[in-house]
Amino acid sequence: MKVINFIKEWQQALQNEIVHLKKYGSNKFFVTNGRLLSTEGSYTYYFDTAISIRIPIGSQVRLEWGSMKQNGRVLSSEGKGVMLAMEQSYGDLIHEAQLFHDPWELLEQLILRLDEIKKNKQKRIRVKRLMDPSMPAKHPIEKSKSNVHELVLRSKYNPVTFVWGPPGTGKTYTLARVAANKYFQEKKVLILSHSNQAVDVLISEISTFIQKKGRFRAGDVLRYGFNTGEQLANHQAVTTSQLLQKDNPLLAEDKDNLLAERRKLKLDISRSFSKRDTNQLLEIETRIARVLEKIRQKELEFIKDAFIVGTTLAKAAGDSAIYEKEFDLVILDEASMAYVPQAAFAATLGKRVIICGDFKQLPPIASSRDPLVTMWLKEDIFHRAGVVDWVKEGMLHPHLFLLKEQRRMHPDISAFTNQYIYQSLVGDHESVQNSRKSIVELAPFSGRAAVLLDTSYLGAHCMTEKASNSRMNVWQVLLSFQLIHESYVAGARSIGYVTPYRAQANLMELILADLYDKELSTADIIAATVHRFQGSERDVMVFDTVDSEPQTRAGMLLTGKDSERLINVAITRTKGKFIHVSNQSFIRKHVFPRKTLRQLVDHQVSKQQTVGTKDIGKWVKDQHPRLAWIHALKLDKVFRDLESAKKSIIISLPEQTILSEEWKNHLAKRSSSVKLTVLTGGDSCASIQPDQLWNENSSFPFIIIDEHLLWLGLPLEAVKGVHPPYIAARLHSEKVCEYFIGQFQTRE
Repeated sequence: MKVINFIKEWQQALQNEIVHLKKYGSNKFFVTNGRLLSTEGSYTYYFDTAISIRIPIGSQVRLEWGSMKQNGRVLSSEGKGVMLAMEQSYGDLIHEAQLFHDPWELLEQLILRLDEIKKNKQKRIRVKRLMDPSMPAKHPIEKSKSNVHELVLRSKYNPVTFVWGPPGTGKTYTLARVAANKYFQEKKVLILSHSNQAVDVLISEISTFIQKKGRFRAGDVLRYGFNTGEQLANHQAVTTSQLLQKDNPLLAEDKDNLLAERRKLKLDISRSFSKRDTNQLLEIETRIARVLEKIRQKELEFIKDAFIVGTTLAKAAGDSAIYEKEFDLVILDEASMAYVPQAAFAATLGKRVIICGDFKQLPPIASSRDPLVTMWLKEDIFHRAGVVDWVKEGMLHPHLFLLKEQRRMHPDISAFTNQYIYQSLVGDHESVQNSRKSIVELAPFSGRAAVLLDTSYLGAHCMTEKASNSRMNVWQVLLSFQLIHESYVAGARSIGYVTPYRAQANLMELILADLYDKELSTADIIAATVHRFQGSERDVMVFDTVDSEPQTRAGMLLTGKDSERLINVAITRTKGKFIHVSNQSFIRKHVFPRKTLRQLVDHQVSKQQTVGTKDIGKWVKDQHPRLAWIHALKLDKVFRDLESAKKSIIISLPEQTILSEEWKNHLAKRSSSVKLTVLTGGDSCASIQPDQLWNENSSFPFIIIDEHLLWLGLPLEAVKGVHPPYIAARLHSEKVCEYFIGQFQTRE
């Protein structure tokens, strides 16, 4: 296909994605207490927000209040407040509204960059080399002394180099030294990635290496953009703000003072609205705009003087200071998550390009089901340039360089991914077993690096969240929290909880925020879906697959087209202890043997890594004060809790439940002030005379007392197919109970 035709298809794909996002997808925020600040030029409103939202200044937004919809732009977005310029007036006060910010502006900027590529012959040639890397490899293979040296040679002699960097194989280490090598030759290098974090990590590694060589000069390495994290906080004059502080401290001080004054005024406005405060705020916004324009001019000087510049793909496509500049080498990191048009745009910015990523990890994300979107925005450049086709045939493309020795995972963890994901092309460095020994020795499961915590026959706990239709499994999330707690108490401070389902991740975040409020300030614990973990690593990873009865099939996230990639990312974040929480019997019944999830379960079983429910008493050593695991036949505690109820008891009795007389008596003995609600799909509640009936069946039993105490797994008579030992969980959490009640609250 001709380059012009590629570009036309890319632009159409981007346009189709924009149309889809405009119709179906937006980032939605709830805003409250809207106050009209000014009517000069446009209608300026200030809103409070429940959380801190970050929307770039100048971004187009949409505000919806009842049936009214109106476009506007962001004047300020900082802390728990946002200032908007609207086209029309909503009146002086707006009690609450919905604010929509859409990402299509970034796609529109990319469309414009592609238009410019059409008109530039040299850029079109660079796109052709990327999309059809059939030119002969010219680097002298016999001279290669190391991974770094070979990549330096490839990037010197070849216009395009693809780097396949499986997890833990030293991708950042290698790319940083290649970039530093070019810097020592006074070449201009551009570092790009889709994420701020990836850019920060690579710029940090580059500047640290150059400093160790004693050849660092302030301003030569520049991290361009404001969304930098803690990774660069302690570096010498690498970010634009650090360079500004060094080069023009008075201007930096002006900016800091104005921002502090703005935060104070916003706080005052949120407490009590006054005309004086709003006038001051508008004046400060004007002064901030002037200062930012002066800083912009300084930034342009920084970029001109720097030899290595790092920024995001989005920033590069939207900022003329980057896209109008020519570099000797462009390095695109995490390329497997970039759109193909983004990779092509990156390649046009330099004489040579290194495309680095792992096509066995997560692909780019797009929403539309349009065929062109699927072709160009949902698959990575490695696939679309034909590089992966060679790998499928058992060969490496001449322009593909594989990093094949991993140093991240303990060998008991990497054994699965090395064999099943990377077809034995990747191996372990000899040091990795000893380097991870201290983590392996930690509880839970001391001395074991990989464990399958099997939840088979504990009951049918997998349900779908009402709001999102995403799956959740309250039994497995509580077991997973216990694993996190055991790890934290044992000394692990880098812990990840990963799951395919957003509802399950949200539930774990809720539990952590409630039960681990103080610990989260000192511990590095993250609960999220798989996408958030790509590019990071943890000492301990808990992978919760969620799926179990009463579902009749495994979810597409675990069995669909990209499931291998998802599971690969979940496993390969781990350094020393990988704990897989999964229902083995369900997976073996419902997942085809050649699917990655089934292969993982079968592998762990064959390697004797399984821990069953009968062993729960052996590994639970440190029960959290608000989460207790109790034998389900020991009923004294639950009966005492029922007797202590002050306001309400909610009890779930699945179909075919036959309550014992003991349970009936204790429920009957409740105080007259205690309202009994029964959730049932059958007729088992007639004998206990509930005050209220929620006629919606739950597949598993639970009790909620006074909306703050949850008993899971009781009454035992309601659990079908449970094998001994019988386990119940007692959780004290008002937030979890409130959330849980909301999933069943359909009243008659």
